[in-house]
Amino acid sequence: MQIYAQSLGKYFGEKKIFQYISFELNEGESLAILGPNGAGKTTLIRILCGLVRPSEGILTYRDGDKIIDWLHLYPQLGLVGPYLELYEELTARENLDFFARIRNIKASANHINELLSRFLLAGRENDLVKEYSSGMRQRLKYVFALMTKPKILLLDEPTSNLDQQGIDTVYEIMNEQKQNHLLVIATNDPADLKYGDIHIDIQG
Repeated sequence: MQIYAQSLGKYFGEKKIFQYISFELNEGESLAILGPNGAGKTTLIRILCGLVRPSEGILTYRDGDKIIDWLHLYPQLGLVGPYLELYEELTARENLDFFARIRNIKASANHINELLSRFLLAGRENDLVKEYSSGMRQRLKYVFALMTKPKILLLDEPTSNLDQQGIDTVYEIMNEQKQNHLLVIATNDPADLKYGDIHIDIQG
């Protein structure tokens, strides 16, 4: 599996967000996207997961010599970001079930229960999300992102709202992902940088 990006650029109207972003990321490697607030880190993450189209450049996902189309790529993507919304009037378990149906993905009950335990949500999965703290909501986003064992994991502000125990768990996940699959993180936290084999500094 490989992500290939050549001269990516994004504009909103006449406003330039970034341009000339190029990289190759191969299986077993990780990418850290750096830059000041407003430089376009989140926009690039959203482009990489297909939520936003680039204004210019080439972005392809490849499996060997074969280009993977978005229809087959989506089930292999996991995304965690502060802009992802959870349904407060549903329980954590209902949120997971709902988003799985929307994305047409399946995950074993045992694997989901293991993730709930790992992220300290076991026993709270039937609570309404509106009763969750910001840290618990962030951990629930990780459960959803990881429930299909994604080959490509994209993390925007990966340790946002987490206590030290939660941060340690996320770092374990990041290390596991970068060893076996593809990991992309967008961050301003220097502690995250050691998990990126390749660094891109977006200046905007």
